[in-house]
Amino acid sequence: MKLMRIGARGAERPAVLHSDGTIRDLSGIVDDIAGSVLTPEGLKELSGADLSGLPELDKNERIGPCVGRVGKFICVGLNYADHAAESGLDVPKEPVLFMKATSAICGPNDDVIIPKNSSQTDWEVELGVVIGKEARYVDEADALDHVAGYCVVNDVSEREFQAKRSGQWVKGKSADTFGPIGPWLVTKDEIADPQNLGMWLEVDGHRYQNGSTRTMVYGVAHVVSYISQFMSLQPGDIITTGTPPGVGMGIKPDPVYLRPGQTMRLSVEGLGEQMQKTVAWQG
Repeated sequence: MKLMRIGARGAERPAVLHSDGTIRDLSGIVDDIAGSVLTPEGLKELSGADLSGLPELDKNERIGPCVGRVGKFICVGLNYADHAAESGLDVPKEPVLFMKATSAICGPNDDVIIPKNSSQTDWEVELGVVIGKEARYVDEADALDHVAGYCVVNDVSEREFQAKRSGQWVKGKSADTFGPIGPWLVTKDEIADPQNLGMWLEVDGHRYQNGSTRTMVYGVAHVVSYISQFMSLQPGDIITTGTPPGVGMGIKPDPVYLRPGQTMRLSVEGLGEQMQKTVAWQG
């Protein structure tokens, strides 16, 4: 299934992309794409619904974030060997973890606001993992049993805030609109191998990133298991798993950063496409 949330900010309705290309309203069955709806039991109930009998929604309505009420937005840094190399950093001996504020989450096609005083806003196409079953000290062999599905994430980052303003990376990762997710959550039964997905990102038609989840240092199962050793994971939590090379920071000899009026397009194979316009912060 491809699960979505449709409508204005704060008033999104749960929906599903039907096999005939229409978007069907799930609000008569569930209240949101969140929490218990993402558990194995919740997804089984949804999969048994007669989707063709559900009301059809306007395809031109805003697509919201594909998961609601996200509890934790956990990120894995430097998780592609080729991206670590372009950053001039060693491949980490263990996964590098940091948090992204949940207030950064926005729809896949919403405008990305370049923050006040920003000079180095950057892009990162990533595979997002949505948790569907509570995970606590899980073994790697069982880790994917705790995954509901996958989505596209643009881990938008402000590099000066991240690297030069002291402390943890969260400062450069958490501005409003720095976490577009969607357009839909694709349940894991539709993704044969999360470690074999192409991914790309373009700015104004120029392709900067063109990679594959094959080059992840630590795969999805390892990451889920690893994080569960330090904190419990609940249904609806999102893990974004790192980015391939081609970020603006890594361009030689001169880095390239986003400015107002540009267009980003990005995709992960099988998970849909995002498109965002960049706009200036208005205070």
